[in-house]
Amino acid sequence: MNLFHEDFPKAGESAPRADAMEPAASTWPPINGEYIVLHGHKNCHVAVSTLSSISLAEEIARLIPKALCIVGKTETENIGIDKVIKNTITNPSIHVLVVAGKDSEGHRSGATLLSLCENGVDESMRVIGSPGIRPILKNVTKEEVEAFRHQVKVIDMIGCEDAEDVAGRVETLARKIRMSCGENIFARVVKPLKLAHVEVVQAEETAKTEIDKAGYFVILPLKERGVISVEQYSNDNRLLRVIEGKNARDLYRTIIKNKWVTQLSHAAYLGKELARAELSMTLDFKYIQDGA
Repeated sequence: MNLFHEDFPKAGESAPRADAMEPAASTWPPINGEYIVLHGHKNCHVAVSTLSSISLAEEIARLIPKALCIVGKTETENIGIDKVIKNTITNPSIHVLVVAGKDSEGHRSGATLLSLCENGVDESMRVIGSPGIRPILKNVTKEEVEAFRHQVKVIDMIGCEDAEDVAGRVETLARKIRMSCGENIFARVVKPLKLAHVEVVQAEETAKTEIDKAGYFVILPLKERGVISVEQYSNDNRLLRVIEGKNARDLYRTIIKNKWVTQLSHAAYLGKELARAELSMTLDFKYIQDGA
């Protein structure tokens, strides 16, 4: 999404937000994401963000630290942190957030979390002092940000990718604050906030796809050359051009920039298929283009 806003800065200003977050009615965490909630640990007091170190979250979860409630990645300095805030303030048991793993370049979500707890946000909901590219929180309120800052203490372990070190720190922190997962003992009383309702729209079954007047594409991964070849044909089957690139992103950006696709549905389909083609070369499976 950050790359999209860099290339098309006006697109997000008038269009409805696609990153709207809808809390589930009776489950926790209420906001979906790539998290692991340890079985029976929902009332524990420590959460861990592994930033961009995805496998680290699984490694920590396998160690089952006694005080760990939830662990997962936080890759972006905006939507990722929105989700951390919402999932924290809806669980009054959580009072410590350990930030570990590799901080993603550009996004700097870890540094942004530290800045958030230290400085808060300004009038535009930008995290004060964050080194991230777009540290603007659009899916939380100031009340929710302040509730988060009041509820948790953030522990800086940025750069640490040793699961045992992180798990050990979790248990040490729990002992220091004298909290037990089996008892209702908290550092302070926190009343969970009720999240604002966001409309959930159920996707409709796909109707017959309209033909793009710009033509159609045939995607061919050429693993021996390390490129993806994209042939564009007119709707009367005449070859218009061949576009080659090493990855899906370069290809769809080139196609969009040159206006070789004119329908959003076609562009979405093309992005999906180019990503599959790229994966087929990385993971070594046979790519068969899906019908539009």
